[in-house]
Amino acid sequence: MATIKEVKEALATITQLSDPAWADFEADSRAGVQTAIRQRKKAIQADIDEDLRLEEMLRYEKAAYQKGYQVIAGIDEVGRGPLAGPVVTACVILPNGCKIKGLNDSKKIPKSKHEEIYNQVMEAALAVGIGMQDNTAIDQVNIYQATKMAMLQAIDNLEGQVTKPDYLLIDAMQLEVDIAQESIVKGDANSLSIAAASIVAKVTRDRIMADFDLKYPGYDFAHNAGYGTKAHLQGLDKFGPTPIHRKTFEPIKSMLM
Repeated sequence: MATIKEVKEALATITQLSDPAWADFEADSRAGVQTAIRQRKKAIQADIDEDLRLEEMLRYEKAAYQKGYQVIAGIDEVGRGPLAGPVVTACVILPNGCKIKGLNDSKKIPKSKHEEIYNQVMEAALAVGIGMQDNTAIDQVNIYQATKMAMLQAIDNLEGQVTKPDYLLIDAMQLEVDIAQESIVKGDANSLSIAAASIVAKVTRDRIMADFDLKYPGYDFAHNAGYGTKAHLQGLDKFGPTPIHRKTFEPIKSMLM
């Protein structure tokens, strides 16, 4: 009789809930085997559910392909709300039908998974572009316009197998550019291409803020990425604004006055 370990190894080769091989294992009354069966079926169902979720997140891409577009880019931003640091954008072009397990709006991905999924996106993408506007530009033109500028930069900075998209899926914005586009509310949770841009922008910006934490210690930038957390506000009270703080954002604006 096969050991429990051997049964688990055999179960790992089953990928369909309809596989007739289940019957042989289910005839084994050992508690360890029955537990292993439940665990394997649960894992397979989770994979099925994840595939359906990803398929649903490709609906905007599928519609664009059906219209005849061939190079579809997702665009998103990170960093509109922080008190310090730049706004960072990413433009990502994924292959047709590309699915990356766990890819979602970056805010819904566990922090521990950010780098892993970022690496998977970078490996799978046909092209990636990064755009950025620092706090000085944000103060000069406002955060909304700075975000648009950074998005246009991301398109211009595309590098990879293709460098010119013919259709843009953008998270809740319209861009003044001669490329067909679609603005999607909560796009990072509804379009896989935008979700890919979201995680690329997020990881890129987090790395920038971690570097700033070394340059400007005392504000906890490595953990809060410039958002107005308790530690950040305490740093402002103690040390005052740094050169990377946004002067038009409160409470920095009042502190400088």
